[in-house]
Amino acid sequence: MGRRPKPEEIVSKLRQVDVLVSQGKTVADSVRSIGVTEVTYYRWRKEYGGLKLDQVKRLKELETENLRLRKAIADLTLDKLILKEAASGNW
Repeated sequence: MGRRPKPEEIVSKLRQVDVLVSQGKTVADSVRSIGVTEVTYYRWRKEYGGLKLDQVKRLKELETENLRLRKAIADLTLDKLILKEAASGNW
């Protein structure tokens, strides 16, 4: 099993397939030439299709920030529940 490609590499591979298809190759042959399965290609196309490189970078930055904020909210919610429990004297 190889490494997971970066979003920029995925966008580049999607463009390669587009070029090959426009030159008359089938989608299956084009996908095979970039070294992934058709399932992977269609999953990538669903997530990254139509995006430019700067948009992909921004999307990944936002996903990372969203994950960080979700963790912070979970931590604060837990702290709030602990303080509420302690304040009510149920310990």
